[in-house]
Amino acid sequence: MKALDYYLQNWRIDVVRPHLNPTDRILDIGSFDGALARRVGKYAAYVGIDPEADPAKSDGAMKLVKGLFPQDLPPQEPFDAITMLAILEHIPEDVMASFAKSCADALKPGGKLLLTVPHPFVDKILDVLMAVKILDGMETEAHHGFDVAQTPTIFKNAGFEMIAHSRFQLGLNNFYAFKKK
Repeated sequence: MKALDYYLQNWRIDVVRPHLNPTDRILDIGSFDGALARRVGKYAAYVGIDPEADPAKSDGAMKLVKGLFPQDLPPQEPFDAITMLAILEHIPEDVMASFAKSCADALKPGGKLLLTVPHPFVDKILDVLMAVKILDGMETEAHHGFDVAQTPTIFKNAGFEMIAHSRFQLGLNNFYAFKKK
């Protein structure tokens, strides 16, 4: 990853970090290398799941799982918080409802779901920045033009209550916080 990739990643992490507590058991869907765990620093337990995760880099309270959520997540007690930073737009629309339900199933009652979702226009910006090699970027070809405005309804239908929504990164990215009912 290039410097701009790290900068944008850290910005997303910094948006969700205030909503995490040192006593939280955190599930980080799309964790890659566990950057969120390192940046947050204090948590009761952290499980990161990603198709490119390296389980050998697990240590202490931080566990990395190579695979996809929910099918590759080992059975364990429910989490206090789930984070998904720039992940929702990768989830195919035909499995979105079951994916949201799986998030609810993985959380304790009252648990938090914290996610960032970019506007589809961001793909065009990323494609240009990748073409001029300013950033390595993300897998924009895996995005499907997800309509960010659907986010509250998807998670409401899965048993969540929206408790916060804001925009950041010049209004091109969205932060959502949900609470499991």
